[in-house]
Amino acid sequence: MEFDTPAAALAGDELRRLLAATLSPDKASVDAAAAGLDALAADPRFPLAILAVAAGDGDQGMRVAAATYLKNFTRRNLESRLCSSEVYKEFRDQLAQALLRAEPAILRVLIEVFRQVVEKDFVKDNLWPELIPQLKLVIQSSNLVSPGQHPEWNTINALKVLQSVVRPFQYFLNPKVAKEPVPQQLEQIAAEILVPLQVTFHHFSDKVLLSPDGTNLEYEQLLLITCKCMYFTVRSYMPSRVKQILPSFCKDMFCILDSLNFNSPIEDGPTIRLKIAKRCLIILCALVTRHRKHADNQMPHIVNCAIKLSKQSIHLSKLDSLPNRIFSLAFDVISRVLETGPGWRLVSPHFSSLLDSAIFPALALNEKDIAEWEEDTDEYMQKNLPSELDDISGWTEDLFTARKSAINLLGVIALSKGPPVAPAASKRKKGDKSKGKSERSSIGELLVIPFLSKFPIPSHGEDASSMAVRNYFGVLMAYGGLQDFLTEKKDLTITLIRNRILPLYSLDPCSPYLISTANWVIGQLAICLPEDMSTSIYQSLMKALTMEDVEDITCYPVCASASGAIAELIENSYAPPDWLVLLQVVVKRISTGDENESALQFKLLGTIVEGGQEKVLSHIPEIVSNIANTVMELLPPVPDPWPQVVEQGFAALVAMVQAWESSAPDENKTHEKRVWQSGQSAIAETISLLLQKAWLLQVDNMENIGSALPPPSCVNDASVLLEFVMSSVTCMEETASMKVFELVAIWADTIANWDSWEEMEDEGVFNAIKEAVNFHQRFDLDGFFLKMLPSQTENASQSSVIGRVSNFVTRAIAAYPSATWRACSCIHTILHAPNFSLGTQDARKTIAESFAQAAFSRFKSISDSPAGLWKPLLLVISSCYICYPDAIEQVLNNFDGNGFAIWTSALAQVSSSSFNPGLSSESEIKLACKCLCSTDHCIV
Repeated sequence: MEFDTPAAALAGDELRRLLAATLSPDKASVDAAAAGLDALAADPRFPLAILAVAAGDGDQGMRVAAATYLKNFTRRNLESRLCSSEVYKEFRDQLAQALLRAEPAILRVLIEVFRQVVEKDFVKDNLWPELIPQLKLVIQSSNLVSPGQHPEWNTINALKVLQSVVRPFQYFLNPKVAKEPVPQQLEQIAAEILVPLQVTFHHFSDKVLLSPDGTNLEYEQLLLITCKCMYFTVRSYMPSRVKQILPSFCKDMFCILDSLNFNSPIEDGPTIRLKIAKRCLIILCALVTRHRKHADNQMPHIVNCAIKLSKQSIHLSKLDSLPNRIFSLAFDVISRVLETGPGWRLVSPHFSSLLDSAIFPALALNEKDIAEWEEDTDEYMQKNLPSELDDISGWTEDLFTARKSAINLLGVIALSKGPPVAPAASKRKKGDKSKGKSERSSIGELLVIPFLSKFPIPSHGEDASSMAVRNYFGVLMAYGGLQDFLTEKKDLTITLIRNRILPLYSLDPCSPYLISTANWVIGQLAICLPEDMSTSIYQSLMKALTMEDVEDITCYPVCASASGAIAELIENSYAPPDWLVLLQVVVKRISTGDENESALQFKLLGTIVEGGQEKVLSHIPEIVSNIANTVMELLPPVPDPWPQVVEQGFAALVAMVQAWESSAPDENKTHEKRVWQSGQSAIAETISLLLQKAWLLQVDNMENIGSALPPPSCVNDASVLLEFVMSSVTCMEETASMKVFELVAIWADTIANWDSWEEMEDEGVFNAIKEAVNFHQRFDLDGFFLKMLPSQTENASQSSVIGRVSNFVTRAIAAYPSATWRACSCIHTILHAPNFSLGTQDARKTIAESFAQAAFSRFKSISDSPAGLWKPLLLVISSCYICYPDAIEQVLNNFDGNGFAIWTSALAQVSSSSFNPGLSSESEIKLACKCLCSTDHCIV
């Protein structure tokens, strides 16, 4: 590639030296090189210069560095101005030329540069009319398509360019338009490139199918990229010219899919042909889902092809993830076809063979499952106990494993209706249009349940090597996938639970593979279980919950699925016959299990407390004591983030203290109130000891570390617990015995510089702030909250508790909307706390100024149009103004020369009856009126 003299001069030694320096292990050298490159980037021909290095013949590492810098440079500057229009056009053309010659390592990076250019110039602005004609010429003249014409034009590279051009069209450009027409650019691509390319695709697919897998890698790569281009083309749109080549293209795809043979093990090595098959199936899914009208003629072939492929699922245990994904897609294609109009007619003749030869082999237990159970239990549970399969549908996407897709297909088949079955002698009454429909039985009743009933429950003592165990595992998987069908057939469900599932728990020994799946099935069917089976079901699940490892087989998935099933039952109001027995089992498992199991049981305990309410309340103080002791033992001695088991323990404690608080009896019930307060005090003392261990003792262990703050783990849950302790204190002696002031100080230090804002994770902190202010008013007789205390952070600066809390609130104003509302509510509480008002006036004034500035800054950022956040922000400024009128007026005017007038005008607007949300409470109206009356000269 040739470049003119100025660009070549710039792309000389200095540019190469700086690019080489970016590869240095020394950070200072890299930073200096980056600064030097940024300086060179000011040259108008810089994009050409760095492209010359990336596309040149130098060291590959330096060329990759050049391509990477160009990618980032383009991302930063493309929307504004990359270079002058003349240079930009030259750069764009030379970039396209470079892509045709680049080796894979450089191509991968430069193609990302090209993608940015294409999306802006071709897709968005439609200002590159010559792109498609030129690309058509290049593909037709490239080395594989026309050998000898332009050997320097690499066909694979040219198709990668085409892939980048068509990729943006996989999504609707204007998704809000009801019937968006096909973009003109995509029509042009289809007409000028994809239609001729179909002939090439057919030619090379024949060559590939006649040769062993992996011997024609370039041809296979050509087919794969072409399939990707076709998928991007039809994923959303259907260009008119693509309709013409669809039959031919589908025929080639069917040939590729029919050529797959999984009877013999697939050798390690190139898997491009499998990737082609996967992409073909994805295209078929798109055609059935998005373009049925144009794919109707192909439906019989699509069904036959997918069914033929799915019947090889018997070999799944010997295959890796890519073939598994192919089987998954084959099942998905059938599911989608079955949801269409002609689906029943096409698929129903194959129902029996599908069940026997495709679906059930994918569900049965295999060697891979057993290995995964031991090596990666979390992966096993995610794949085989899929809680996300609640909604069975032919349109479900991203199931990814053959088993999940087979379960989904089975559910779709079971829900489909069979042919009408009406008595021959009966005659439908006139006007009775529903009778025929009501007598149509589902395939679940006619075929699926009878098929599954053929497999008997394994006998005592059979292990995972037994065919009976492996098949029954598949039966249980099938029952779990029939959730939607079985919830409509409650009598059938009861029979299955009683006769086909609960007997498994009586086997000696119980097969952990079957029990874990049986637990999952019970959880899936929670919404349709009868009350009279409650005792049997809970006894079975509690037996599974306490199941010990069987020889060398871990039973963690059994425990996990039992926990999940019990939680599902409780959440669906299916109560256990004895809450205390269940609580005792769970608490015992927490104290004796490993960390993974304890984390599960903590989560289950929270569900039990929330579901049991008054049935478990009397046991909460004792349980809190046991759980807190366990959590204290699990706390790490060093200031690392707390493990998940500790976080789950804190969450369980939060559920218990919140349940206790909500159960407070009325004041006139003297005895009940006394008992409740006794429990409240006991819980508060226990929680205080836990927080002391978590915060104060950890700080003592971190004296030699720069920052002695405890890790910011569970800040929200810990804040809820601290709030509970503060609200439980009734006298000064308790503040000392529970070390409340010390706990509040370290908590305030922890949240002072909080920046991990999460809407569901911060509410407890805001509530604790309000309770801290309340506690300050009741018990802070010596003004501890206002004293300057040494911080436990690295800089060891001094600040007060109120100052630390105010810092958190100030930062919260700029966070997400709910945080802004909560922060504003806290500000009113802080500013008008009586003890604070009588305390250090300078500190209060400083905090008020900080609040006002933060609130006004946030208001300015959203002031272009009236919004819901106007009211809390403007009222916060009002609260600050009432306290220190002159100072706040100065703060607003310093921020914006006309800031005070802007605030008063906006406050008047919010105060009008037409503003929504307007002032609603008496206190809001009084505050606004007081401010507006004192600033009427400004409004005028």
